[in-house]
Amino acid sequence: MHPSRSLVLLVLLTGAAFGCRQDMHDQPVLEEYEASDFFADGRGDRMPIEGTVARGSWSADEAFSTGLVGDAFVTELPVAPTQEFLERGRDRYDIFCSPCHDRAGTGRGMIVRRGFKQPTSFHHPRLRAQPVGYFFDVMSRGFGEMSSYAPLVKAEDRWAIAAYVRALQLSQRVVLAELEPSARAAIEASMAEAEDPAATGEAHPETAGGNEHHD
Repeated sequence: MHPSRSLVLLVLLTGAAFGCRQDMHDQPVLEEYEASDFFADGRGDRMPIEGTVARGSWSADEAFSTGLVGDAFVTELPVAPTQEFLERGRDRYDIFCSPCHDRAGTGRGMIVRRGFKQPTSFHHPRLRAQPVGYFFDVMSRGFGEMSSYAPLVKAEDRWAIAAYVRALQLSQRVVLAELEPSARAAIEASMAEAEDPAATGEAHPETAGGNEHHD
């Protein structure tokens, strides 16, 4: 055998002999969810210290951060309810809330129709009476079958959703006299049109059938 070929073969055999070592591949460190006998609870993963908050998520405003002032839910939004803010709330609501609560807030979302426990309608008197901070608190800490959405939805968006939930509630119980004149006029015109058969193209029962002649 040619000397150079013998050298190559020797190198390959040597590499194969020592290639079984996996020190770099399987390092002596704890992997995610791996058990450990170093800690008393046997867990390798450590839980955050109580009160820890993610970088950039802490606010000194107690009402904004918790929905509470002391032990009471806040009754007014800590964020200005602009049109853009409400549209953001509708967008986040449709994504995170409507699968259970549906887009009208009646609690008949798609996963409820497929067997998930039905939540109470937002239009129920009990929920209509709740202050807006209550909805922020439920989203933050969870309630019943609903888990916390704090890890998924930032605080400002949770307030936007709470504002939109309140808008949904108001939309079902609006008082006509409290609307702006232009909106009230448009609704009154629509109602008058609906009550007028001539406006909707519906024929009077006595004239239905036209001038057809029957033998």
